[in-house]
Amino acid sequence: MDDNAGIRRALEILLPTHFAEVKTIPSPATLVSSLEQFRPDVVLLDMNFNTSINTGNEGLYWAGEIKKMVPEVEVVLFTAYADISLAVEGMKRGAFDFIVKPWDNDKLVATLTAARDKARKAMGRDSSAKGLRMTEGGLSCHPERSEGSMFWGSSRPMEAIRKTLDKIAPTDATVLITGENGTGKDVLAREIHTHSLRSGKPMVAVDAGAITETLFESELFGHVKGAFTDAHTDHVGKFEQADGGTLFLDEIGNIPLHLQAKLLRAIQNRSIVRVGGNEAKPINIRLICATNMDLEQLVREGRFREDLYYRINTVHIALPALRERKEDIVPLAQMFLERFAEKYHRPLAGIAPDAAAMLTEDRWSGNIRELQNCIEKAVILSDSPVILSEAKNLTAKDIQIEPSGSALRMTAGTGTLKAVNEAEEERMIRQAMDRTNGNISAAAKMLGVSRPTLYAKLKKYGL
Repeated sequence: MDDNAGIRRALEILLPTHFAEVKTIPSPATLVSSLEQFRPDVVLLDMNFNTSINTGNEGLYWAGEIKKMVPEVEVVLFTAYADISLAVEGMKRGAFDFIVKPWDNDKLVATLTAARDKARKAMGRDSSAKGLRMTEGGLSCHPERSEGSMFWGSSRPMEAIRKTLDKIAPTDATVLITGENGTGKDVLAREIHTHSLRSGKPMVAVDAGAITETLFESELFGHVKGAFTDAHTDHVGKFEQADGGTLFLDEIGNIPLHLQAKLLRAIQNRSIVRVGGNEAKPINIRLICATNMDLEQLVREGRFREDLYYRINTVHIALPALRERKEDIVPLAQMFLERFAEKYHRPLAGIAPDAAAMLTEDRWSGNIRELQNCIEKAVILSDSPVILSEAKNLTAKDIQIEPSGSALRMTAGTGTLKAVNEAEEERMIRQAMDRTNGNISAAAKMLGVSRPTLYAKLKKYGL
């Protein structure tokens, strides 16, 4: 972006010999639309756009705006000799580097290449991948992305959640994430932490439903040496481990009622007392909670404290089920295909139209986790350069999806425990334990939960 037509023409000759796509614009008037349509990795930004004003403040302002709109994009400042001090200030505000006019071609190309590589590495993409996609809330990554990062897709529910995240992430607001198993509640929690002001501090995740009642206080608040048998040393609890960062309490709906009061006290007071100790230790955390249960219903039934519910529910984000964002199913499947094709060294190119239609029509009771397992199994078993459905009459079926009415769905050796209600949950656990002859490890894998979580649920239902 430079207002000098001669400079733009020179760059239009030089840069396309080194980069896949180059776009030049004369002023910030079309900056936002260009970012959305062109989706760059790097912006080469002039410091002045008004011939009567040469303070360089315009460049600083737009560098800041670009980093706000699309923090993944790197900004290289284009400056005259007199503006070098301003360019240095721009780097303090997040610019990658600066280039002085008149420029050296080799240095310019080297700087832009380094900026591009940094932008792509940050998003888990190689330098041949296409760039970013802008949603209404900002830019999101193309499906070629790093494992474990949030896939936003293009559905309206996810775009609305992205907008909410952009607003709340920089704050310390307590967030409650709800949604069915497999919708990515833990991934969203990580995304909030990553975009928060606490991102340089730890995020500590706790499966609250898997902690046994006897160890609840010790695990969360810590204990002092000698507090109980086998307490041979002091133990730092999860609250203290997350000090300065984020504490993520998953499956908070499974915490027994009598322990909820102790959790509420720590959250309200922002301090904890280790088991066996007397000293109140202040804690500075951002709290994110998640559950697949209907907490409002649990409150009405007297099984979840109303005061705790309102304390953790400053901002509520309800993640949609995969069947409610059907337009994202195939892009997600393609992302998993590329990931597992690389992992298992399989030369798979894509998903055939009939397979894509079959994927879209399924209800995916296990949501993204189930889809991922399904694609992994298909990649492993496929003998074709593309994934095909059973309609192609392959000997080894590439995609195996059980009927949507199946009570317990199993894909790639694992299923998903979906708590429609407690009676259904108990029935599914009994069925899994029967199928595995009481093998807890195998049952946990079949249900898609951890061993400690299954232990807790077995105890809950007296199984």
